[in-house]
Amino acid sequence: MNQDQRRPRRPSAPARPSLNSTTSIVVAVAAVILGFLILRDINGDNSSANTGDGGITQPTATVAPTDTIPVETTVDTTIPLTNFKVQIANASKVPGSAGELTTALQGRGFIVQPATNASEITPKQTQTVVYFIPGSEQAAARVAAELGGVTTAAMPAPIPTESGELGEATVLILLGTDLAGKPLAAPVSG
Repeated sequence: MNQDQRRPRRPSAPARPSLNSTTSIVVAVAAVILGFLILRDINGDNSSANTGDGGITQPTATVAPTDTIPVETTVDTTIPLTNFKVQIANASKVPGSAGELTTALQGRGFIVQPATNASEITPKQTQTVVYFIPGSEQAAARVAAELGGVTTAAMPAPIPTESGELGEATVLILLGTDLAGKPLAAPVSG
């Protein structure tokens, strides 16, 4: 008998993962997580590149102010009127009507910025539209209800004000001839 036959064979032990394979797995998992974080930051940077004052994302698509996209919303009358600001732009061509509406809304408790005119490229409007920036849909619905149920729509780009800006406002009333120089409807309860 030779020497190999005399020794009893030991059962083979289960293979232990080597340090290299464990390290490889840890590195792969870390690379996936790091890649996810980098992509999230890149996507976050692209969306914030279009922000204006206050970090509010401004739309980049060009929509003519007359192309309104109606938005169905229910009116939440519990939204405090001091939680948002309103800008009124006169597109009716009726002198002083935006100032009159500004005063009337202030009298009802709304925070309203000084009245302005619509941009030069905005044609005379026959219908008043309440525009909102994303996230202010309920505020716009509240304003629209106060005006008697006018149409609400997402803010077009460029913003149809004389300056092309909203300042601190999140809701824009583009005043048409239907409401220009007329008294407001009965107040919305709230």
